[in-house]
Amino acid sequence: MCDLLNRIWSRPRGEWTRVLRKELPALAEKVCEELRSGFPAFAALLAETGAEETHRAVEQAMVVALGYQENAERARRPKDLVVTPLPMAPARREMFAALSGAKDVSDVALAEVARCAGWPVPALVQAVALASPAEAPQLAAALGDALIGTVDGDTCLLVPDPGTQTRARLEAALKGRAAAVGHAVPAGDTASSLRWARALLALSPGRGGPDTRPAFVDDHLSTLLLLQDESLARALSARWLSPLDDLTPRQSERLEVTLLAWLEGGGAPEAARVLQVHPQTVRYRLRQIEKLFGPALRDPRTRFELEMALRSRRLMAHVRRYRSRAGRRARAVASSIRPLGVAREARVNGL
Repeated sequence: MCDLLNRIWSRPRGEWTRVLRKELPALAEKVCEELRSGFPAFAALLAETGAEETHRAVEQAMVVALGYQENAERARRPKDLVVTPLPMAPARREMFAALSGAKDVSDVALAEVARCAGWPVPALVQAVALASPAEAPQLAAALGDALIGTVDGDTCLLVPDPGTQTRARLEAALKGRAAAVGHAVPAGDTASSLRWARALLALSPGRGGPDTRPAFVDDHLSTLLLLQDESLARALSARWLSPLDDLTPRQSERLEVTLLAWLEGGGAPEAARVLQVHPQTVRYRLRQIEKLFGPALRDPRTRFELEMALRSRRLMAHVRRYRSRAGRRARAVASSIRPLGVAREARVNGL
């Protein structure tokens, strides 16, 4: 079964059903042979029900184990196999709600829900937020029998014992999807991993594609920390960057990038390499900066908070641009959908 799953996931998403349809009959036959030789009672069952019906029942069981259900009306023969995702069992929904903090339960109740769900409470959990619910059951099966649930409309997975899911495996499973992977946390802190995975997903492009890679919270900790409260970030910028307020936008931008490069690099030559300008240009701009900010630039705490203010301002600008592009795309789609009467009227008037 694991080999079959690996072969399915090694192919593009559009070929999964084809691989399953092609390989499942042979695998079911092999399972039946193993059962026949190992369990006399199964051999007797075969004699009563017939080999074809038994093979079909075994196929159905394996389809369910892979996170699918078979359409009985259309799956009369292996070549007609049609698979659709199975709905999540109620106990698993309860388990997801309990771990995500949507429902308060005691430790005793959680243990009972876990037993009913067949999903033992793991030591660590890692959340995955998906931009689309498509193929969530297949993803859950590939990622160690992850739980599936929704949080405020976002489809999410809870991956148990993330130490067994290497980063490479997560990237391979989620390749081509807009998704964000939270940090690994104790099961009691699952809501935190969900929160930051969803926050990162909201900052990421929403469209998938062959080259799309999942975003990992571990790679964006400082970004998420700075953006967790935009009002506070704006207050920080206003507190430390007010000396730039009287400059033109172009002047302010030039000095901001220079100051940030200097703070990050530690000197004019390092900043010049980052900005791809002459070191003397950086030194000239630094003299302007020193006139604006004064001796406070020599204070380590001031430099630290200045760097935070500059980073947060640039991050907020990035978020605004992203949201603006997303809004324009949505408006473009909406404007392209016109009632038939409008289109007909336009044609009548020669437009």
